Amino acid sequence: MPNNIKQQIQADLQQAKETGQLRTERIREIVKSAVSQVASEFKQGSSEVRTLVRDAVSAVIENFQEKGSELKEKGTELKDEVTASIEGALEGINSKRHESIAQTQTDIKRLQAQLDGEEEQLQQEVDVILAEIEETSKEKPASTKTAIDSAINALKDSEEAGLLKKRYAQLQAQLAIVRANLAARYGGRNMEVQDYLNEAKHWYDKARPQAESMAVQVEEKRSQLEDKLGEAGTSLARKERQIKQTLRELLLTAADLFKDKEPANKERETIHK
Repeated sequence: MPNNIKQQIQADLQQAKETGQLRTERIREIVKSAVSQVASEFKQGSSEVRTLVRDAVSAVIENFQEKGSELKEKGTELKDEVTASIEGALEGINSKRHESIAQTQTDIKRLQAQLDGEEEQLQQEVDVILAEIEETSKEKPASTKTAIDSAINALKDSEEAGLLKKRYAQLQAQLAIVRANLAARYGGRNMEVQDYLNEAKHWYDKARPQAESMAVQVEEKRSQLEDKLGEAGTSLARKERQIKQTLRELLLTAADLFKDKEPANKERETIHK
């Protein structure tokens, strides 16, 4: 099979052409299928795998390079066909690796849920202890009780703690969007990309402050991010090639939002207190 991959791809391309299905998406699928069947025989990152990719892309180039006028009539360029072949080849050789990544991500989510549960339990224990201290302070002199109540309230309503949680959630949201971009760019399955988008939305919701505390400019940026999240999910469901550009715009929107000026000013005030 390795020696015949070019013939196999070219035969599949010819068949697709005869049936009127020779679109860039179909080219990507043809190359992906051919490469994935052979890639399992080789070690990841080996020279054989790299040769396999070159042969697969060459098969597409040889099939289209002499058909410039035909491509122009379709309103496409050879670049589109080459891009589709490279994407298909990358998806083909990385399919097994993405399965491993998906399993690792599942394990990470399980550990994250466990960590969240343990942190919540710790917070509950702290709240109980603080409540007991507050209860015993009722028997103390007024000045002592005031000092204890003030200390407890400071611990309960710590702006620093809230800020840390917010920034942590923002970083996790951005990281999930980065992973969605990488998965889409390097051959991840649609389900894998969608999982990252769902994860980004989960952390974004945790990082989102109450509407009444947001400046108008910040609210507009948040609306843009929500729109981009929805647009990315819709494009992915429709299997549009535009998904990569949409994900890129989503990443830039998130980066712009999470450096918003209004909360930053509050952070500086909090730190200097």
